[in-house]
Amino acid sequence: MDEQLIAPCGMNCRLCMAYQSGLYDLNRQGFRRTTCPGCLPRGKNCLHMGDRCAQLATGQIRYCFQCASFPCKQLKALDRRYRTKYHMSMIDNLTWIRDRGIASFLEREVGIWRCSRCGGVICCHNGLCLNCDLELLRKNRRYRWNETDSGEMRG
Repeated sequence: MDEQLIAPCGMNCRLCMAYQSGLYDLNRQGFRRTTCPGCLPRGKNCLHMGDRCAQLATGQIRYCFQCASFPCKQLKALDRRYRTKYHMSMIDNLTWIRDRGIASFLEREVGIWRCSRCGGVICCHNGLCLNCDLELLRKNRRYRWNETDSGEMRG
């Protein structure tokens, strides 16, 4: 995991489908996916929050927890969606980074999101390792987390 792939909102861009689509070159493999190198590497500060927060848009803060309004209404809404659909919490991520540091967070992320078969990284948007489960995604391009999954958070 790479610190530059942790967006100010707490999203680990390494887990994102758009990031992994570029990493695994899914468009060349017949998928039509938007690709993204990550929020910070593309110079946008934060895809999710940058246009809603002047401090993020202008680079005044590195992480949302550095704001006096943390967690703001917009971050809470984003967090609710990601908790419900994608088994992760931006607010939990940011709280971990604030309290324990980025190195500890990155180490934790490796343990949580590592594919048990190949050691690759599981995508938070569908619960698949795109190295191991590409055929499953090819059969069902709208695949989301295993239906037998209880919806519990990872970690």
